[in-house]
Amino acid sequence: MKQYTNQYFDGERPLFAETNADISGTTFGTGESPLKESRNIHLTDSIFTYKYPLWYSKHVKVDHSILETMARSGIWYTHDIEINDSAIQAPKIFRRCSDITLNNDHFSDAKETLWNCQNIKINNVQANGDYFGMNSENISVDHLNLIGNYVFDGAKNVEVHHSTLVSKDAFWNCENVKIVDSTINGEYLAWNTKNLTLINCTIESDQGLCYIDHLTMRNCRLLRTDLAFEYCSDIDAEINSNIMSVKNPISGTIHARSIGEVMIDPTKVDPSKTTIITDNKTSKKETA
Repeated sequence: MKQYTNQYFDGERPLFAETNADISGTTFGTGESPLKESRNIHLTDSIFTYKYPLWYSKHVKVDHSILETMARSGIWYTHDIEINDSAIQAPKIFRRCSDITLNNDHFSDAKETLWNCQNIKINNVQANGDYFGMNSENISVDHLNLIGNYVFDGAKNVEVHHSTLVSKDAFWNCENVKIVDSTINGEYLAWNTKNLTLINCTIESDQGLCYIDHLTMRNCRLLRTDLAFEYCSDIDAEINSNIMSVKNPISGTIHARSIGEVMIDPTKVDPSKTTIITDNKTSKKETA
């Protein structure tokens, strides 16, 4: 392995197409694309200060490093990359990448990060920014703390554990999503999604869980959630709390401790296709 230790590079493409290199204690200053087209790179305790540091790269490992604010759009079209214990200040990191592993990282501006990517593993990550994970596929998450709207919009094959998401319009337009032991806070949760499973989750969402095809819920709490399940089909929901209100579900079974108001309009849905159970009593809906 070629060694670069305690060095400083600036100007465009200083290590263009670098291969089999161990880079430590190094700062990449002003100048675009310092490691574009690189292969088999290990970065440790290093800093990127400017744009496009790792484009079209392969087999990259980054440990305890920093991408500063202007290192925006930093990692695009790159495959097989692992980032550990690092601070990422720049937005728009990861676009059309694959085989991404993130461990113990902090994204202070995660706006438009992880777009159109595949095969992502996220463990113990903090992120702040809108449109995180848009249109990405095959995502495994454990301990993600995220504040930012529209998280995982359009994503497919997503599994989330032990996470807290403060996000309006989370999981819209998704397919095949499983969320376990997590908390989600934000309006309009998971509209237009297919195959959503929630287990041991706490949810607070104005008009959350609507327009979903095949919704499964086990031991979940809905805090201050109103107008839930509107135009949802194939519902199998066990709610371990009160639901403020339920409106026009298409089909399935909803079991809750209590429901403040059930609104069914027979001109919009067939009431006979949904069973609502509260306090061990099956209730045929109130008609609006």
